[in-house]
Amino acid sequence: MNASQLPPAQTPAAGAAPTSGGRSLYGGVTNRRVTVRDLAAAKRRGERWAMLTAYDALTAGVFDEAGIPVLLVGDSAGNCHLGYQTTVPVTMDEMVMLSAAVVRGTERALIIGDLPFGSYQESPAQALRNAARLMKEAGVGAVKLEGGERSARTIEMLVEAGVPVMAHIGLTPQSVHALGGYPVQGRGDEAAHKLQRDAKAVQQAGAFAVVLEAVPAELATQVTESLSVPTVGIGAGAGCDAQVLVWTDMAGMTAGSVPSFVKQYANLRKVLGDAAREYAAEVLGGSFPAAEHSFK
Repeated sequence: MNASQLPPAQTPAAGAAPTSGGRSLYGGVTNRRVTVRDLAAAKRRGERWAMLTAYDALTAGVFDEAGIPVLLVGDSAGNCHLGYQTTVPVTMDEMVMLSAAVVRGTERALIIGDLPFGSYQESPAQALRNAARLMKEAGVGAVKLEGGERSARTIEMLVEAGVPVMAHIGLTPQSVHALGGYPVQGRGDEAAHKLQRDAKAVQQAGAFAVVLEAVPAELATQVTESLSVPTVGIGAGAGCDAQVLVWTDMAGMTAGSVPSFVKQYANLRKVLGDAAREYAAEVLGGSFPAAEHSFK
């Protein structure tokens, strides 16, 4: 699909991201969902795009209406939605449930579901069984999995079976225990060369895009320029084709500190807290419910 074949974006609602000559991934709802071919076309014409995580129908619907073209149902749900300390405990059943909710709450965005830890490492066959669950039971349009060269054969088999795959290299949170935390990846010549090999391997295997997490900006730019598929940066500088953030970090819902690469665009934690306190005060004081909130 070339740029001229993309559907024209409708006029976005107030506050939505701008369109670009009818070809942009942004804008109002179109007559179909964004596809991996649309992302490839955006790479060719040099258009950047934004991706956010989503874990429920209500929030996903807000992002869809705002024109966000790609939503990731990440296993980051473990940290920011399910109360786990890391992403490792997240199960396939949980990912299917969350992904299905996001699909139901959206009309236009491409929905990508994460394959959680333990759902694909055993074998390519295991990966296909679980990827099929996300596509058949939840309705996602693609899946994401971690790993470069070590995951290349799995990516190849999934793609051969008709499953679009987004690869994830650099800092891979599912390997938190092996990494001893969340250190920046790709520093030093040897580590940089490994990251470049990983990127080439997943592209060769058929991945339609590559997430680069916690990678020095200069290296991420080099990788981006060397690939024909889009790169999606998170803590990887401005040289990537796209950017992704965990929505609770971006919107100020996360308690405590957030990674240094996060920009907070709102403080929803304060807004919701203030609303809850005001509601409680009115209940305690007897001013709610008032007459207009009661039946006669």
